[in-house]
This record gives sequence, structure tokens and C-alpha cells, in this order.
Amino acid sequence: MKSKRKTKRRIVITALAVVLVGILWTVVTAARILAYTDEDSSRISDAAIVLGAAVEGDNPSPVFRERIEHGIELYRQGTVHNLIFTGGSSGDGEHTEAEVGQKYAIAQGVDPADIRVETESRITEENLINSIPIGEQAGYQTYTIVSDPLHMKRAMKLATGLGMDAVPSPTRTTAYRTWRSKFPFLARETVMYMGYTIKGWIDNPQLP
Repeated sequence: MKSKRKTKRRIVITALAVVLVGILWTVVTAARILAYTDEDSSRISDAAIVLGAAVEGDNPSPVFRERIEHGIELYRQGTVHNLIFTGGSSGDGEHTEAEVGQKYAIAQGVDPADIRVETESRITEENLINSIPIGEQAGYQTYTIVSDPLHMKRAMKLATGLGMDAVPSPTRTTAYRTWRSKFPFLARETVMYMGYTIKGWIDNPQLP
């Protein structure tokens, strides 16, 4: 009987320890994502990769528009020499996110010759993976990643994992202005970041 009680106690203690470690890891990850929102490189890069977001017909959503505007600003400043817009379409016959971004940038005076588009991706990882051959074909070697501040930590983790020579440049304004809108975004990014970390451990078990 005592042995059963001890075994049950060990199981309870182990379960509590796992839960506490999980909570601590989640809190630390969220804090690191928040801290990374201030990371903003001024390095001159061959191209800015503007990560895709939703579109509304022929127009970018508020979130995507902020990313496009920031990419255009970097282009005008000379911080990047070219723009790569990324993102596919959500349905047949609809404009891709990349095409909407391209059209918007050209209307704002960006030289069409300085724009490349990646029109197949649906998630951040695909945005970056599909941009690599486009950049290689154009002769690009260095990149500036453009996205929302809370998205930047995960985007840079992915870019680094892909071996890209990339630096972050989060949008200076964002559609996620209040904590009511920020918290769900932060929660999602925290879970996604932890998921990619676990995937990395599985793919590379020799890493600490």
C-alpha cells in the first residue's frame, strides 16, 4: 500500500513539475518575443523580404499595408535596394498577397524593376523558403525581414535556420495597437515559436 502511495505521489510531483516547467518556458518565450520587438537593424541589404498578410480584394489588409509601407520606406531611404513581396492567394481567382503588395508599391513610385514576387506561400516559413531561389536568381545575398514587431522573433528564427544572411526591421506602426488585439497575436506567436523550437530539437537531436 505504501509503495502504491509513493508511486502515486511521484507521478503527481512529476506532473506538477512538467506543468510548472511548461508555464515557465511559455512565460520566458513570450517575454523574449516582446523584448525582440525593439530589434531594428539599419544595415543596408540587397532586398527587403516583406512577409505576406491578408488582402481584401485588390487592397492590402491594414496589417499587410503597414508591412508594405515599411518596406517602401526602407527602399526610399536606401536601406534596401529591392523589395520581395511574398504570399499566395486564399482562393482560386483571387489576387495573391504578393501581387497586391507589388501593385501598391508601384503606385507609390517604386521602380517595377526593383520588385520581385513570391506567389505560392501560405505560411511564414514558406514565405522565406520560396524567397531564397528568387533572391539567388536576382543575385541578392543579404536581406532585411519586414513584418510586425511581435512576428519578428519567429521570422528571424526561421530565416537563421534557413541559413539566410538576414536582419530584422519591424514595422514602426502596427494594426495591433491595444493589448486586446496584441494578446491573441502574442499568444499565437509564443505557441508557434515553441513549436518550431521543439521541431528543431527533433530534427537535430544533437543540439542542446
